[in-house]
Amino acid sequence: MFNIGLGLVKASPGLRIQRHRKRAHRVLFCFPATRSRFAKLRNRLDVTDKASEIVALLTPTVAALGLDLLGAEYLTAPGGATLRLYIDVPADEAASRSVGIDECESVSREVSAQLDVEDPISAAYTLEVSSPGLDRPLFTAAQFARFVGDAAKVTLKLPQDGRRRLQGEILRVEGPTITFGVDGNELAVAADNIEKAKLVPDWIALGLAPARDNSGRDARPGKQKSNKKKDVAGKSPAANKNPTNHPAADEPHDAE
Repeated sequence: MFNIGLGLVKASPGLRIQRHRKRAHRVLFCFPATRSRFAKLRNRLDVTDKASEIVALLTPTVAALGLDLLGAEYLTAPGGATLRLYIDVPADEAASRSVGIDECESVSREVSAQLDVEDPISAAYTLEVSSPGLDRPLFTAAQFARFVGDAAKVTLKLPQDGRRRLQGEILRVEGPTITFGVDGNELAVAADNIEKAKLVPDWIALGLAPARDNSGRDARPGKQKSNKKKDVAGKSPAANKNPTNHPAADEPHDAE
């Protein structure tokens, strides 16, 4: 039996609905203070597998509402887990409509009922239903293909070329392989080795961040500050002070 509290979370520039779900009886688990690298990797893979299991379970329910279930994030924490679902309108309808608060509420209501019956998560957790937003998460190769030419930030399950995190342009998608342009080089990554990924919008081009000049300073008029301090008269201190503290010598005169 669940006690469900519904709340709205502002997740600019997207929308998110929260449902807090708590069991009447909770089981406490104790973990050692230190964990091996293998144990941490195993936990990350287990969390990813759980998210994939839930997506497979809920996709038909979300599709019946005329929406796409993009993917899910299952985030564990000592105080309880968070299950976050990302929904969107079908790609061919994106130009005519978008996900709003009504869609988030409908999905939250329907999947909550299904999760009560299927019970894929045994611990207390919070259910969140969210629109993708501008920095939308990417879960499948097909979703990467939709945004070829855009920049993405990616975390890998297993290191590749000595790195687990990368940011670069999505160059192309060939089957299950996504190729990124990173630091002037191409890096091909298998989709099943991606732990999480999201788009990196050009906030300046969207008008949501100030432009920067070559030095990285705010380029908006009136926002740049001079490095030189001026006194009340508007002259730099160097022009008003004699560094030697001696009277200035008389200017030479032409011989009479």
